[in-house]
Amino acid sequence: MLKPPDVGMTAMLLPRPGILDIAPYVGGESAVAGVERIIKLASNESALGPSPRALAALREGGEAIHRYPDGGCAELRRQIGRIHGLDAGRIVCGAGSDELIGLLCRAYAGPGDTVVYTRHGFLMYPIAAQAAGATPLAVAERNLTADVDAILAGVSETTRIVFLANPNNPTGTFVPAAEMARLRAGLRRDVLLVIDAAYAEYIAQADYTCGFDLVDAGDNVVVTRTFSKIYGLGGLRLGWAYCPPEIADVLNRSRNPFNVSSLAQAAGVAALADGAFVQRAQEHNAYWRAWLRDALLGLGLDVGESFANFVLARFPDPDAVDAADAFLKRRGIIVRRMAAYRLPDALRITIGREDELRELVAALEDHLARR
Repeated sequence: MLKPPDVGMTAMLLPRPGILDIAPYVGGESAVAGVERIIKLASNESALGPSPRALAALREGGEAIHRYPDGGCAELRRQIGRIHGLDAGRIVCGAGSDELIGLLCRAYAGPGDTVVYTRHGFLMYPIAAQAAGATPLAVAERNLTADVDAILAGVSETTRIVFLANPNNPTGTFVPAAEMARLRAGLRRDVLLVIDAAYAEYIAQADYTCGFDLVDAGDNVVVTRTFSKIYGLGGLRLGWAYCPPEIADVLNRSRNPFNVSSLAQAAGVAALADGAFVQRAQEHNAYWRAWLRDALLGLGLDVGESFANFVLARFPDPDAVDAADAFLKRRGIIVRRMAAYRLPDALRITIGREDELRELVAALEDHLARR
């Protein structure tokens, strides 16, 4: 008969070193206690929601959810390739681009390695690095914009991955194509450059590239994209990466076999087919982004130019941010505090519908007039 273990002698079950050092990602709030009507401008969600075609695909696909999805996302990859002129065999789909960022870290970085990102870069980069056992290193930005020289100076013998969002969240700034090419040229071949182009659909500058050309030019660049922003499918968790063939192979070996649901795939295919809806969302964003920036500047706030679907409004100090955020919440308006991004004096405000933005500006005008 087996003797029960001596509980007093049993070691405590602990996670791998470094896991408990991770500061968990906290998403934008969606509710305010005691307030029924909410205007949510905190998570960079689409002002127009999803395409009607995507909604129809969800309804139609619901009858087959007892079936496993296509593990290779073949039709979705084919349609992505058609829209963007890419080889579908080099596209890997995931449960949001967040999953792909995590997979890249686990595949190419680990204990003893460093992962470089910019000071005000997306919080998932250091989280994914730490989860893989690597050390994240934040390098300085210049005027809230990624600085190629600072990135290259931060790369060392232990660097395995460089993450760069372009346009960047939460600053809304972008790095021109020539500078992106210079960044890639300055990296060793054994350093992976991951370009997070989640907001690429919102920028129309001639000197911008999302990075597909850099992927095609070598074997150490990956571009990630998402359906959460312009396509309005954030709740379905759908993203994709365009990779060199060898990296696509690594991701397909390491991802879960059915990582993208059948409903997400169907909605993604339908959303890609609705080009008119995407154009309408782009036009809405461009107009109201400019309108909101001008309105906030008129209130005396510091608001730089943005190339995404949000603006970053800076206040005189963190106390002023606290007061503005609290006032807006009492009005049922939720925006995003930026202290976690080393911007304690800023609020990030998503471009919402016209009525939402007008109500936001009126509330801020009322608040600032009382101070």
